[in-house]
Amino acid sequence: MENKLKSKSGWQVGFSLLELVIVMAIVLVIAGLAIPKVMTIAQNLRTGGDARDLNGAILVAKMRASSDYAQSRLHVDMDTQTFWIEVEPSGSTTWTTEGGTQYLSTNVTFGYGSLTSPPSGTQSTLGQATACTGFSNSACITFNSRGIPVDNTNAPYGNYAIYVTDGKSVSGVTVSITGVTHIWRTDASAANWIKR
Repeated sequence: MENKLKSKSGWQVGFSLLELVIVMAIVLVIAGLAIPKVMTIAQNLRTGGDARDLNGAILVAKMRASSDYAQSRLHVDMDTQTFWIEVEPSGSTTWTTEGGTQYLSTNVTFGYGSLTSPPSGTQSTLGQATACTGFSNSACITFNSRGIPVDNTNAPYGNYAIYVTDGKSVSGVTVSITGVTHIWRTDASAANWIKR
C-alpha cells in the first residue's frame, strides 16, 4: 500500500519546520509593530470619548437652563473623577442633581499635565473651569436661564474649559461666551491643539 503523504517524487507534502519558524517570526514582528499603535489608539479613544461625554453634559446643562428658566451647571468632582448636571430653579438657592453621576474612563483623570498653552482663541490662560461655590477640588460650568455661561456673579463668562488626560494625550471642551462648545485634543508632550 502506498503512503498517502508522499508525492509522486517521493517527498512528503506539507511545510517544513524552517518554513513554519519563518512565518511565526514574521507574524511576531508585525504584531510587535501593531500592538503599541493599537494601544495608543485605544487610549486616544478613551480621552476623546470622555471629552465627548463632557461636551454632551455641558450641552444638556445649557438646554436645561433655557427650558426650565433656571440656572444649570455641569459639576465636576476632581477627587472622584466624576461629573453630573445640577439645576437651581428660579427663586431657589439649592442645586438639585439631575440624571446620574458619570465616571471618567479607566486611567483618565481631569487635568492637562504639564501643558501651559490653551487652544487658540479660547482661554487667556490654560486652566479648568472655576471651582463650584462651596466645593474644593471641583469645577463648574454654569448657565443662566438664557443658556449663556455665567460666572459666580451671574455676569456672562467665556473662559470655561474642562480637560481630561491619560498622561499621553489631553482632550478638552471649551465654552465660549455665547455658549458654543468645542472639543480639542493634543499630545501631552506639546500643546498642538486640534479641534475635533
